[in-house]
Amino acid sequence: MKKILVAYFSASGTTKALAKTISEVAQADLFEIQPVQPYSKKDLDWMDSSSRSTKEMKDPNCRPAIISKVDQMQSYDVLFVGFPIWWYEAPRIIQSFLESYELAGKVVIPFATSGGSGMGKTTEILQESCPNAVVREGRCINYRQDKNQLKQWFESLKL
Repeated sequence: MKKILVAYFSASGTTKALAKTISEVAQADLFEIQPVQPYSKKDLDWMDSSSRSTKEMKDPNCRPAIISKVDQMQSYDVLFVGFPIWWYEAPRIIQSFLESYELAGKVVIPFATSGGSGMGKTTEILQESCPNAVVREGRCINYRQDKNQLKQWFESLKL
C-alpha cells in the first residue's frame, strides 16, 4: 500500500476542513503548511492592490517562508496538496513548500477550494516547482462535498 500525505495551506479554515476529510478518506497523514508570517484579513484583501496576497501573486518569484517541514518526506509515495485558489492558481506558499523537497518519482495531486474561480494553470505551474514528480491534474472541490463523494474521487485516482 502506498504511503500518502495530505499537505494543505488554509487561509480561512475552509481548505483545512476539506484536507482533514481527504486525509480520513485516503487514510493519510496530515500536514499544515504554515507561513512564518501569518496572513491577516487585510493581507488577504484581493480587492486591494497593495495587500500582501496581491503583491505575492503578482510576483511569480515570490516564495513566502514556511514555519516547518515534513519529517521523512522521502517515505511518502503520494502527496495531496490543498490550498485556496488565488488569482486562478495556487498561492505562492505552495511553491515554497514543493520546492523545499526532492519529490522525484512521487505523485502530486493538487486540490483546491475556491469562491468561484477554477484551477487555471495551477497544474502546469506546480509541475515547474517539482519537475521530477508526476503532477496530476488538479481539482477544485467544494468544501461541503460529502465524504462519500470524496471517497469516489479518491478511488477514481487508482493509486
